[in-house]
Amino acid sequence: MVIDSHTHAWETWPYNPVPDPGSRARVEQLLHEMAASGVDQAVLVSANIKNNPGNNEYVAKQVRRYPEQLHQFADVDSFWSASYHTPGAAERLKDAAARYPMKGFTHYLKAEDDGSWLYSGEGLRFFEVATDLKLIASLSCYPHQQVAVGKAAQCNPAVPILIHHLGHPKVAHKAQLEQVIAAAQYPNIYLKLSGFYYATAGPKWDFPYRDTFHTVHALFDAYGEKRLCWGSDYPVARQFMTYQQTIEAFRTHCNFIPVASREMVMGKNMAHLLSVNH
Repeated sequence: MVIDSHTHAWETWPYNPVPDPGSRARVEQLLHEMAASGVDQAVLVSANIKNNPGNNEYVAKQVRRYPEQLHQFADVDSFWSASYHTPGAAERLKDAAARYPMKGFTHYLKAEDDGSWLYSGEGLRFFEVATDLKLIASLSCYPHQQVAVGKAAQCNPAVPILIHHLGHPKVAHKAQLEQVIAAAQYPNIYLKLSGFYYATAGPKWDFPYRDTFHTVHALFDAYGEKRLCWGSDYPVARQFMTYQQTIEAFRTHCNFIPVASREMVMGKNMAHLLSVNH
């Protein structure tokens, strides 16, 4: 079982101009790539960005169409939302869970935030709802916010907190990696091994991003084989490499990790999270 822990699907491509904005990011493209590359299931991380304010609804519709292959993490109060860190977040999470077939939620923090909202009164009530509904928390955050994420994890030990894209440490900044490693002390924090091109000091097209391997190795040593999940970041990754390459950057080229452990990361860990959370 291979499960992609981090994908997106949008009705309209939201980034740089392309000749096919109406089809490039639609779910049919993802399903095609999954079938061609032997990926069994994928988590769709909703993002109501730019020209896709209804992405939660679009993703929910696709998950209902393909329930055996797709899982939704609905976008709740991410930084592009007018409701970002305003009162009532817990109720908005309850409402999302009632409306969408979601197994988790995603929340994108502003880069300039310190993350303290996560363990504020509002944030704690937000995570209490996640605990009650057995939801996975998928967080986009940065190394300087890991202390806050750790406090939230400590206060909400039943909520798996799945951090995007290695935790966003840059290869050139050792202290950032140390901040992400420090968060490994909390057993309910997980990391997505995705978005290697965000970490590299070289060009984002320079597959397989060998300068990030030290980072991946250090994170493996810190988090272990059971708290890492491979993710493609498709279709965003398509700007830099193919879907198959998003798989092989880890599965083939991170051969310093034992084969059995790579199998855990490629699907077994995500399967376990999805099975015990809903």
